[in-house]
Amino acid sequence: MTELEPLVAVWPGIAAVERETGISKDSLRIWERRYAFPQPARDAAGERVYPPEQVRKLRLIRRLLDRGYRPGRLVPASLDSLQALLAEAQPAMSAFAGSPARDDFAPFIEALRSHQFEELRRLLVQTLLRMGLGPGIEQLIAPLTGEVGEMWMRGELQIFEEHIFSESVQAALRQAMQAVPRPAQEQTPRVLLSTLPGEQHGLGLTMAEAMFVLEGSQCLSLGVQTPVGDLVLAAAAHRADVVALSCSAFVAPSAVAAGLTELRQALPAGVEIWVGGSSPALQRRSAHPSLRHVVRLGQIAEELARWRASHPG
Repeated sequence: MTELEPLVAVWPGIAAVERETGISKDSLRIWERRYAFPQPARDAAGERVYPPEQVRKLRLIRRLLDRGYRPGRLVPASLDSLQALLAEAQPAMSAFAGSPARDDFAPFIEALRSHQFEELRRLLVQTLLRMGLGPGIEQLIAPLTGEVGEMWMRGELQIFEEHIFSESVQAALRQAMQAVPRPAQEQTPRVLLSTLPGEQHGLGLTMAEAMFVLEGSQCLSLGVQTPVGDLVLAAAAHRADVVALSCSAFVAPSAVAAGLTELRQALPAGVEIWVGGSSPALQRRSAHPSLRHVVRLGQIAEELARWRASHPG
């Protein structure tokens, strides 16, 4: 037995790395071929396993992907270069208009880390009631979600804690949405919300739904991972004017691009597609000129105003 074999036996496999970093298995394999990173070892069964230092670099790459950087720049870069890029990105993020001071997150983070999950839900609901649904989402919930994601990427939170946070936020948003007066049935646009297959992250979708509801849209959410054919059928059944999708960096950009192209070809021309999220595929806007790229939650109100102005009556 070599000195490396005991270590290889406990290194995570590709499925565990996908869960740990949020980078899809397809992307990991493609990067391995295209950029010679990551460079996994093989266990006794011949399966890929990843050394801890490579997992740490993948976590950092994921954080930068969420900032809008492209894999071609990140994956071949050295760890020092990636850390320098992140240091440049952090001030820009903290200066984002409306972002609260880090201290404002403290009660929520403390409740999460001490596993006081009922207290976390109470704080979230109380905050949304006090601030109002729209400002609460933009000024606290969205940046707090980003901070929790950062903590998970740095290894400061366990996966189950990040999942409980997401479930708690979604429950608080659902409760807040119930308090919003229902629009008249004829009020438009009618919006269908979902994610493409492979996209398991639904928190951004719920935040977007809350903003649509607040602006008086008729919404139908299908949850995550809806096949394109079913999106088309649901859009027809809902008589949707808009199909709104959330696309994170978790799914390979090629799969996102292919799914968006297929959906655009299958939907009637009069049905708009609005897409938000951190997927690198959304940076290539020229590839999908017919899509509306929603880069921030506050833009939903602006897009709805544009849509209503172009569809009087």
